[in-house]
Amino acid sequence: MSEKQNEINGFPWGHKRRFNAFPDYFRKIFGARIQKVSIDAGFTCPNRDGTKSLGGCTYCNNRAFNPSYCNPEKSITQQIEEGILFHRKRYKEAVSYLAYFQAYSNTYAPLENLEKYYAEALNFPGVVGLVIGTRPDCIDNEKLKFLKKLSESFYISVEYGIESCYNKTLKRINRAHTFEEAVEALEATAKMGINTGAHFIFGLPGETKEEMLNEAAIISNLPLNTVKFHQLQIIKGTPMEAEFIKNPDDFTLFSLEEYLDFFASFLERLNPEIVVERFTGEAPPRYLSQLVWGKKRTDQLVELIEKHLVNLNTWQGRLYPYKTTA
Repeated sequence: MSEKQNEINGFPWGHKRRFNAFPDYFRKIFGARIQKVSIDAGFTCPNRDGTKSLGGCTYCNNRAFNPSYCNPEKSITQQIEEGILFHRKRYKEAVSYLAYFQAYSNTYAPLENLEKYYAEALNFPGVVGLVIGTRPDCIDNEKLKFLKKLSESFYISVEYGIESCYNKTLKRINRAHTFEEAVEALEATAKMGINTGAHFIFGLPGETKEEMLNEAAIISNLPLNTVKFHQLQIIKGTPMEAEFIKNPDDFTLFSLEEYLDFFASFLERLNPEIVVERFTGEAPPRYLSQLVWGKKRTDQLVELIEKHLVNLNTWQGRLYPYKTTA
């Protein structure tokens, strides 16, 4: 598709932004802006409690990305109330909300517990659905059947932390599951007609830029509705910080300019049907071992990436389908 055609017809996703953008995706579904409100319901993970491993993912400190109002000592209702007030200061146009079960693995509990937690969130006025962050090994057919039933009345999305398409990386960062398990969970969820999301990190130890770029082809073939990407950030006090201090050459900490170039190359190889929710991650500077990009906020980074796409005259899926370079 030429630039002139783009100006006349728009991109395949029906708007002028150069990627299949998450806010526009929800405007199509609901006719208005939808805001996610994070919840910490007190879950854990099987690679933390000893079921599969201990210590959790080597990069993880949930306090680094949990909003200040999230606290499992508060009720789900109280967290939603405070979250709505928190977001109204920044996103005044939001009229409906998605309850985002974010911290740790939010299907890692007996079904009767999940039914109670999810019902409390869905009963809150203005909440139109759930986004459930979890791991591929914390879902089963019984839970999927329950979520399918919920999806008949609400927007339901299961967002899987996958992080990498390479098992060597997943082992190194102590995910304690394989990429094949992630694919199986995504396929089972999509088969039920439930919306699927995934999360990936660029710069994990031992991965080359070529390997990261080649993930575009792999991810493009997954049954995904939405996807989040972010650059690796070294969080203070994590096992990964100790590993980084010992072997810094094993890591790719992109400079901002490098990441703009890398992500533009990645995005133009990505299936244009997949909605991109996030390009970058943002943790409070006090948690960061390496302040690589200064104190730029997410909205500033999105603006920089979009300007870079314009300057390069490229867009999501321009080179799709893309074959990996082995």
